[in-house]
Amino acid sequence: MNLEFSGEMWFWKGPAPWHFITVPDEECGELEATSRLVTYGWGMIPVTARIGGTTWKTSLFPKDGRYIVPVKAWVRKAEGLELGDMVKVRLAVDV
Repeated sequence: MNLEFSGEMWFWKGPAPWHFITVPDEECGELEATSRLVTYGWGMIPVTARIGGTTWKTSLFPKDGRYIVPVKAWVRKAEGLELGDMVKVRLAVDV
């Protein structure tokens, strides 16, 4: 499964601060249907993510009935991303 969408990058300061992009509702429905086949626990979905020219392996986190994409510091730096930026994301679910 391959998905492409845009979303705003936001920050969660929690006990371990991190930047995320929320997957839109429509794509979350597709992911939910696939999650049973690929999750390795807690509803996490392994994916290969791409923003601009940067590709990396990560997992989508379930949150409030949707999924969120964690964006690593080195990815943000490589792509010049800042908090609040609208970001185009490509995801390939790892099966």
